[in-house]
Amino acid sequence: MAVQHAGPGAASARNNVQVHGPVGAPVLVLLHGFGCDQGIWSRVVPILAEHHRVVLLDHVGAGRSELSAYDPARYSSLAGYVEDVLEVCAELELEDVTLVGHSIACVMAMQVAVLVPERVARLVLLAPSPSYVDHPEDGYEGGFSREDVDELLASLEDNYLAWSAAMAPALMGNAEQPALSEELAASFSVVEPGIARQFARVTFLTDARALLPQVTTPALVLQCVDDILAPPHVGLYVHERLVGSSLVRLSAHGHIPQVSAPTETAAAILAYTGATA
Repeated sequence: MAVQHAGPGAASARNNVQVHGPVGAPVLVLLHGFGCDQGIWSRVVPILAEHHRVVLLDHVGAGRSELSAYDPARYSSLAGYVEDVLEVCAELELEDVTLVGHSIACVMAMQVAVLVPERVARLVLLAPSPSYVDHPEDGYEGGFSREDVDELLASLEDNYLAWSAAMAPALMGNAEQPALSEELAASFSVVEPGIARQFARVTFLTDARALLPQVTTPALVLQCVDDILAPPHVGLYVHERLVGSSLVRLSAHGHIPQVSAPTETAAAILAYTGATA
């Protein structure tokens, strides 16, 4: 399938925007999470692009984005990444889009939908978590204590490559397919370590629980099996607090089903958008 470059616009160049699929088809914008780039979607894009115009981007600091655009202050929170997505959507004049977020990019997608609801028709939230940290004061269980997260971030600071090699199998799951974990570890390794450390801190310390009631855009929550970052009760938590949302439990294991179970993941997205796989 031919890849179409988005054009010479500043935002498109900064975020290495690539477009697949037929002109005039309904638009999907795919947002990747921590430790990877738009390549994480490569297995589902050919399926989705049969029915949709698929827009991909690399967050600044990842993939083939413009590394010179990285500003530690701008990207000290998710707000900088969200602003980038808003600029890409405006530059490409995207309307009535389906935003597909994975992992922490689910929060980005929801923030975009709150800020420009007129541009976003629906959300697909793949393995979402509004907070990875537990908040026992109000009964929320994100899966990690603050001490757990501090230890994780400290190990990442100490030796990023060793952390990547250790974390990739846990995140990918599917131990019977070690090549998938090796692929993820390789993806981690090409991110500039300093940027990866800051993005990790933003990712694991974000608390977006208060955002959920603000989202009025229809949403699909896709929940995986044995996901150490977004366990089933967290997916249910998100679903119950997004008005009018749908929850689909995939049979896929791990945190990255677009890699480990691309056919099932793509089929669930297409069913939600009204297309057929």
